[in-house]
This record gives sequence, C-alpha cells and structure tokens, in this order.
Amino acid sequence: MEERIEWSERTDLLQQALTGGGVFLVANSSDGRANPMTIGWAQVGIVWSRPVLTVLVRKSRYTFACLRTSDTFTVSVPRAGEFKDELLFCGTKSGRDVDKVAASGLILSPGRVVDTPTIDGCVLYYEARILARTQQESTDFSARDVLDQHYTDGDHHLVVFGEFVAAYTKGSTV
Repeated sequence: MEERIEWSERTDLLQQALTGGGVFLVANSSDGRANPMTIGWAQVGIVWSRPVLTVLVRKSRYTFACLRTSDTFTVSVPRAGEFKDELLFCGTKSGRDVDKVAASGLILSPGRVVDTPTIDGCVLYYEARILARTQQESTDFSARDVLDQHYTDGDHHLVVFGEFVAAYTKGSTV
C-alpha cells in the first residue's frame, strides 16, 4: 500500500540506507532511458526556502551526463539488507556500457509526479525537480583533508539540488 508522506518524514530510512549499502538514484538519459546508479551520499534540508534533496555524482559517471540533461531525478530507498546485489551492480557498472535495469532485473515504476521512474520493491521514494547544479573543483575546498581523501584523481562531484515534488512509502517501513 502506498502512502504519501511529507518530505521530512522517514529520513531515518534514507540515512540508514546511505550508511549501509546505498540507495538508487535514477536519472533519464538524453534519449529517455532510465539509468539507475547507487549513491551513498545525499542530504535532505532547506535551500532557497524550499525542501531540497541534494545528491552528488562524479564527472566520470554516466549519470553525470544524464543529470546534466534531465530536469528531474528519483531516489528509491530499499529496506535494510534488500537489493544488495542490485545496488552493487548499479554502483560498479556504467550505463554507458550496459542497460543496468535489464541486466540487473530491476523493475521500474513510473514516477508519480516526474517523468523519471523509480525502482519497484523499495520502501521509500523521493521524486525531485532539479533546481540547480554546481560542479565542484579543487579550489572550492578549504578542507584539504577532504580533498586529499576523496579527490586524489580530480574526479569532482556535480552537486545537484532537487526540490521534493513527491515523497511516499510502500509496504511496511519496519
């Protein structure tokens, strides 16, 4: 059973998944193909007086190009311990080389508000409209330890600010 929730509800499920095996970020390619990617970093909060989900994607990832041409994205949060193989696959394979949905056996569901689909079988879903994108560069970091730890190869993140347009749960959230 689907239940619409406020964007700020059940963020505990998102936080648990991000510190566990990750969550699915889906962005459509320029030709409309859904490309799921596993992410382990995201933020929920208020930016520009709006509820925002911020995600980070490296320049080297195929999803980077998808987010550059898309107006929306979705995040699907699995229950703890579920979708381990699929998360690993979507986090290590590139949509440039393989249709990750077909290859992993994931099932897509249409977004409720946006034209980007979600991953069926998860417990929590977010749909977002992209407000802004910011490309990080080495000169943006005043914390040298963060730069040295996460960007030794110069593959900086694109920071994508998505305004929540829908949030909902499916099935039991426990």
